[in-house]
Amino acid sequence: MVKPIRDEKSYNDALKRIELLWGSEIGTPEGDELDVLMILVEAYEDNQYPMPPSDPVEAILFRMEQMDLRRKDLEAFIGPKSRVSDVLNRKRLLSMKQIVKLHHGMGIPYESLIDESLRA
Repeated sequence: MVKPIRDEKSYNDALKRIELLWGSEIGTPEGDELDVLMILVEAYEDNQYPMPPSDPVEAILFRMEQMDLRRKDLEAFIGPKSRVSDVLNRKRLLSMKQIVKLHHGMGIPYESLIDESLRA
């Protein structure tokens, strides 16, 4: 029986049950139970362990590492070397045009590129 997740014990119990149900077919009672438990666990984790807002510079650096890029490679998305330096050294915020270019060119989510201080 599926129960609300209100504390760490019920959270851990739900995780154990998910592990047992993993791979259940969609549309079966087990598959439905797995879906419901996943939703409950996600809601509990969002409430208990909220993720801090992303940092645009950290997102860029992380993606650069993944793609094996150098600072020079960012010039196509951000502009001249001095502008790249200013952005990576947090002296200048990204413009909307730069955000769009980084999103399309490097696959960085918009949410990761928009500075938290600018979000309403």
